[in-house]
Amino acid sequence: MFCNQCEQTAKGTGCTQIGVCGKQPEVAALQDLLIYACQGLAVVAHEAAQRGVQDKDTDEFLYRAVFSTLTNVNFDADRFLPLIHKAVELRECMKARTASLGVSLPACDCLKFTPAADIAGLVAQGEAHAINAVDPNADVQSLKQTVIYGIKGVAAYADHAAILGQYDPSVAAFIYEAFSKALRTDLDLGAWVDLAMRCGTANLKAMELLDAANTGAYGHPTPTAVPLGHRKGKCILVSGHDLKDLETLLKQTEGKGIDIYTHGEMLPTHGYPKLKAYKHFFGHYGTAWQNQIKEFAAFPGAILMTTNCIQKPTAAYLPNIFTTGLVGWPGAVHVGNQDFSAVIERALELPGFTDDVEGLSVNVGFARNTVMSVAPAVIDAVKAGKIRHFFLVGGCDGAKPGRNYYTEFVEKAPADTVILTLACGKFRFFDKQLGDIGGIPRLLDVGQCNDAYSAIQIAVALAGAFKCGVNELPLSLILSWYEQKAVAILLTLLSLGIKNIRLGPSLPAFVTPNVLAFLVENFDIKPITTPDEDLKAILG
Repeated sequence: MFCNQCEQTAKGTGCTQIGVCGKQPEVAALQDLLIYACQGLAVVAHEAAQRGVQDKDTDEFLYRAVFSTLTNVNFDADRFLPLIHKAVELRECMKARTASLGVSLPACDCLKFTPAADIAGLVAQGEAHAINAVDPNADVQSLKQTVIYGIKGVAAYADHAAILGQYDPSVAAFIYEAFSKALRTDLDLGAWVDLAMRCGTANLKAMELLDAANTGAYGHPTPTAVPLGHRKGKCILVSGHDLKDLETLLKQTEGKGIDIYTHGEMLPTHGYPKLKAYKHFFGHYGTAWQNQIKEFAAFPGAILMTTNCIQKPTAAYLPNIFTTGLVGWPGAVHVGNQDFSAVIERALELPGFTDDVEGLSVNVGFARNTVMSVAPAVIDAVKAGKIRHFFLVGGCDGAKPGRNYYTEFVEKAPADTVILTLACGKFRFFDKQLGDIGGIPRLLDVGQCNDAYSAIQIAVALAGAFKCGVNELPLSLILSWYEQKAVAILLTLLSLGIKNIRLGPSLPAFVTPNVLAFLVENFDIKPITTPDEDLKAILG
């Protein structure tokens, strides 16, 4: 086994015995084999796409298959088998289509790959095609892994968008091209730098599609106070990222006396007008994904896990947790076809909350429409010296030591600065009472990780208003990363030419010293140091 795709990888180099996330060696091998099978499909689909032949169903399968290999999505080995076989089936179908066009396919072992008859054989095939052993040049290998991991993030966002009916063939076309080129060993560093930047561009399109999907289906988020307490009654907790799953559950629980609570990155969904219209959509419970073992064990109702991030359930709540979509854990009940009746039945069996607890509340809903609606006031405050600087402090949270940096940074940021935040990194400080500047809250929750698109649009609009480039704005990006969606977002920011990003809590294990030196030289990317040192360096 070898896996180094997340920030918590063992010893900062790679997991070789078992994943820090709980991934077993056979699952790691099957994930690598699924990527290899998708690369075989990609070789044929890329040739077809260049000739104007592309299939929407195949593209959307690709998104699902690749997304299923992202950190903390699917730990169930059996669930990978049909995906591997389907990738080969679609490859053969696409071969027939390209043959009719007179296309000569390149010589490639992946085009002849046949899945083994059992899991043991498939695991052996996966080990033979490990993602870390595809190029003899360490720096090229580093950039290949960066692109492949970035593609996993792109696929995640494209899949979410497709679920709500938003699709653009250019996203899959890029993945086909990049996956095909990842099989080659004749491309130099310049070619891989170009592919990394184009991966960022593809991710921007995927996030744009998802933004259109979410706001088109549920309206633009508006400022909303979300209670962190609870009220007496039966309850279901929804974690993950998927808005469609949440909407379906809200519909299916209406009138059943069950309150719905969010967990983790589902917190920003309270800002969407069509979702918050449900009276039993009550509040938020818990914090970020890495705290779920303690938080889920204490929750007195059923739990629905959509997309990532799932951890190994304990016996205390295994009977109460359900997975859906691409999520899987051996022994956890999986519900499909948007039928959440089993989840509802379990919620009715469990005691639910036995009292009312008011608790604090936090504000969400500060996406681009809301922020830009008060842009004149923001611009005036900057010009008047009332707002000195903006910090975007966000990204993935995790359990690795060093993440308290982000809490301390926000606490120490001067009172004339504004903090924008997104993704689960916000849970390091989301309940801090930072006050306001002339009625503008100092802490603005932009949304989920994919709402980096909204944050980018805010930055672009402010740059336009101040007649300067984004890099000239009084804006600093202080980012935390954990998994592959963060890699995709970072590549998007770099593809837009955004510089001076501070990244932590540690740098990716798959980035070699030479690749890091390139990023420092061309983008002035920096590792975080201490809050005091970084604030002094930024503000003077």
